[in-house]
Amino acid sequence: MSHKYSGGCDHIHTHADHDPIDNHTCHCSVCKGVTGQDTTHVVFFKHGDVAVDNEAGLKRQPFNANNPDGPLELCTCGECGAPIMLDDKQNRIRVIVPNLMGYDGQIAPAPYHAFYDPASGVPKPDDGRPVYEALRPDFEWPAPS
Repeated sequence: MSHKYSGGCDHIHTHADHDPIDNHTCHCSVCKGVTGQDTTHVVFFKHGDVAVDNEAGLKRQPFNANNPDGPLELCTCGECGAPIMLDDKQNRIRVIVPNLMGYDGQIAPAPYHAFYDPASGVPKPDDGRPVYEALRPDFEWPAPS
């Protein structure tokens, strides 16, 4: 069966048939530290919209080492170590980084920049897309699934 979006690795597959609820270029220090990228294309789906075929095969670790009790867990494949998704312990969202989690080319480019910090010393993006110091102002967290 074909799905609208799919990713994962050879051992764990994920898919979604509904569109993301948020899509942004992230500038936060946590994403930079975890991905090694200067900016990261980040996509939020409602938690229940991303299916995982082998959740038992996931290795879970805190996404933010400085906040190990925070809501997001980085899920990697227990066999090959590939990043699979970020999972929200509150069951609100599942997060995909398209270029690292097998979704590259399936999701539209990010329409805005999030978590830009002027104090970082990095020049403010000037590509015509809105730049925010948090998520877009109209973003609403979904109810847990």
